[in-house]
Amino acid sequence: MSHEDEDATVPRVLIVDDHPLFRSGLKAALESTGGTDVVAEAATAAEALEAVARETPDVVVMDLALPDASGIDVTRQLGGLHPGLPVLMLTMSDDDGSLLAALQAGARGYLVKGAGAGEVLHAVRTVAAGGAVFGPQTAARLTALLREGRHHDAEQLFPALTAREAEVLELIARGLDNRRIARHLVLSEKTVRNHVTHIFDKLQVTTRAEAVARARDAGLGDED
Repeated sequence: MSHEDEDATVPRVLIVDDHPLFRSGLKAALESTGGTDVVAEAATAAEALEAVARETPDVVVMDLALPDASGIDVTRQLGGLHPGLPVLMLTMSDDDGSLLAALQAGARGYLVKGAGAGEVLHAVRTVAAGGAVFGPQTAARLTALLREGRHHDAEQLFPALTAREAEVLELIARGLDNRRIARHLVLSEKTVRNHVTHIFDKLQVTTRAEAVARARDAGLGDED
């Protein structure tokens, strides 16, 4: 495309978010100063992968919660398909588990929605140039997490889970099947299956493998 080389300092951006109003508002904010060129928008993981292949953007601004997959899973796929493509997470999720999982998946930055337009623009340009960006609160939490190491329990890493669901997720991450989890926690297999269903819903995953990946990305299941 001829416009690609017009101004190498202006990053070409793909916005991935399932809310049309948020996408249009973010696009307007990013383009208002001429600091970026939004070349495409996507509402789903599938659309995001297609748009990256079609438009070859310099930066992907990615929401965590998409209708057909987690933005973390999409980020991981992009890392395999397009090595070096910077992904900036811009999400409502402010929990430690999501932050750690995004970093493990290869995200170059993590901002919580509500950040000012100037902050987002600066973040996009920074990750496009090879840097990493985190909001002030996120940076402080990341520092604390790194200081503490990866030894956290599931309840701390995934606050949406109940205490029992957190126990089940810990055991899933260690590779136990439902029967062994039931025996370990002295529960019926039906009860364990119900907990697993709730965990999948809360983590926005559809398979056990995805749940294990999310849990292990956050540091669970590595040791036993």
